[in-house]
Amino acid sequence: MKIRTEFPYETVHDDVRIPMADGTRLYARIWRPVTDAPVPALLEYLPHRLTDWTAPRDWQRHPWYAGHGYASVRVDVRGHGNSEGLPGDEYDATELADGVAVVNWLAEQDWCTGRVGMFGISWGGSNSLQIAALAPEPLKAVVTVCSTDDRYDNDVHYMGGSVLAVDMHAWAATMLAFVSRPPDPRYAGETWREMWLERLEAVDPFLHTWLAHQTRDDYWKHGSVCEDYGAIEAAVLAVGGWHDPYRDTVLRLVEHLPPDRVRGIIGPWSHQYPDRGLPPGPAIGFLQETLRWWDHHLKGADNDVMAEPLLRSWVSEPHPPATVYAKLPGRWVADPAWPSPHVTPVTYAFQGEPVLVRSPQRTGLDAGRFFPCGDDADLPPDQRGEDAHSACFDFVVPAGGPPVEILGRPRVSLSLRAGAPTGQVIARLCDVAPDGSSTLVTRGALNLSARHGRDRVVQARVGAGEEVVFELNGIGHTFPPGHRVRLAVSSAYWPWIWPQPDAEGFTLDPAPSHLTLPVRRPTRDRIVWREPEQSEPLGVSFPATLEEPRPERLVVRDVAKGEWRLEVDPRHGGTRVYPDGLECTEEALETYTITEDDPLSAHTRSDWSIRLHRPEMAWDVTIDTRSEISCEAEEFVTSNEVVCKEGGEVLFHRTWEKRIPRTAG
Repeated sequence: MKIRTEFPYETVHDDVRIPMADGTRLYARIWRPVTDAPVPALLEYLPHRLTDWTAPRDWQRHPWYAGHGYASVRVDVRGHGNSEGLPGDEYDATELADGVAVVNWLAEQDWCTGRVGMFGISWGGSNSLQIAALAPEPLKAVVTVCSTDDRYDNDVHYMGGSVLAVDMHAWAATMLAFVSRPPDPRYAGETWREMWLERLEAVDPFLHTWLAHQTRDDYWKHGSVCEDYGAIEAAVLAVGGWHDPYRDTVLRLVEHLPPDRVRGIIGPWSHQYPDRGLPPGPAIGFLQETLRWWDHHLKGADNDVMAEPLLRSWVSEPHPPATVYAKLPGRWVADPAWPSPHVTPVTYAFQGEPVLVRSPQRTGLDAGRFFPCGDDADLPPDQRGEDAHSACFDFVVPAGGPPVEILGRPRVSLSLRAGAPTGQVIARLCDVAPDGSSTLVTRGALNLSARHGRDRVVQARVGAGEEVVFELNGIGHTFPPGHRVRLAVSSAYWPWIWPQPDAEGFTLDPAPSHLTLPVRRPTRDRIVWREPEQSEPLGVSFPATLEEPRPERLVVRDVAKGEWRLEVDPRHGGTRVYPDGLECTEEALETYTITEDDPLSAHTRSDWSIRLHRPEMAWDVTIDTRSEISCEAEEFVTSNEVVCKEGGEVLFHRTWEKRIPRTAG
């Protein structure tokens, strides 16, 4: 990583409040080049507190853009950080309307040329796409990283029509803790406590809303730009990583947006910006690449950014299973269109007699983290244990022959006889080495009630044969000669997929079933990236502690009870001290429990504790939250609690107990 200290422009930054039509003011930080000439503006807009939580990341890139001649702007969504107003649901109509208003406000400033770009990762990348679909006139270009175009089937909520236990709950619980944080009196002023209490009174756990919409209805269609790609008029640079759950968004955007205003990049990365150097690498000079994008679309530079291939992708070479890789082996490839003329579907037929698939409920404990972020225990370990609980079909890559290189979304067609009206099927694609080790390549899932569409519930016909077809997540991977391509099929995948009430599984008939791989013929591509660089870091310090850190992922088995418990420390930060004097401590623990043979034993719990402390102001607040889900055959049972203290005194305490019918989940 190169730290850049000299730029074409000197820069300044100011904190401002941007007025909305209803009088609410959004808190913003603007980095600008020192120049008398107006410049384009770049906007990053999300709820995650610009004065502390994203501040280290913001300082890596916003000053860098300003130093290259852009006004780079970071804005907190209303009801979050030091912005006024009340918090709402993620990507609700108010958030998007405010985003449009911010774009227009920036364009009207005398220091702006009137041309605006938006960028962001995850939430900020997703609302960049959604605001682009509203087509504010000044918004000319977008860089969206690790974002979703489909809020129902490619987000943290559902997968293949099944409830995502692992991250619907974890993210809802995280946001319950995050939205309960107070404004910072250093920036919000004396009204911070009043603002805080008004926010807390408006809080309702996201979990209630998300579980109340178990099929793809109008709630999920809102904000899903896949409903109408044609609404996006801005140029879009879509970026993802093969170890990020949102990577299929990139493939869909380059397929459906006009090729004269879209480009895609998919690297080996996790849920991170590609310049940060977090595992798995290699990192790229992402800021320089985006600068080319901005220069062309916002300044009219006659550069060659639109001469790049439509899609640049990383194709991994074989690697042994591990939970972290500093750098993956592989190479970059270029495709001029998507679907690519270099990719051909190749079908692999199954063989064998019908087999009963009735996986233990703990199957999936070795799935790895849904949102890998570069930590040591993120990725799936050796899959041999999971394979043992699945029906496996192997296809040998002949020794002495060519490798099998795939790029895109594999598809499975399975002939099933359901053992119960409800259930799910999970398919994992693995690379099995000659020593028997099994590396997870990609996976997919289908709630059997969603087999005729994610927008409806059609229960399975017990004992009746039926073909189900679904895609696995996209991937770029090479199976070398002598390895085996393995498709492993299971009926459980905890804690990624919340189990259905019935655990009868299904009978799989191999004869009519098959796997289709997107096989890419080798090409000679020369793709060169610059060395990653960023602006000077903010200077956050991390005080030493004598406490032994918890394991990132710990599996505990109670043999007598047949119970399995997964404990996850998401490693969100520990204690940090900021240059402005703020001390922030965060602790979180996620727990997922299930017994071998009882799908109704599934239970999730998330505990958060946050302390914000300014010694010079005698300001000391804590936020403690607890969020739990259990289930019965007909209902989800949820429990949430928030306790907020100032100086050790309880200022706010609320619990929510709610039962939500299991309509599809």
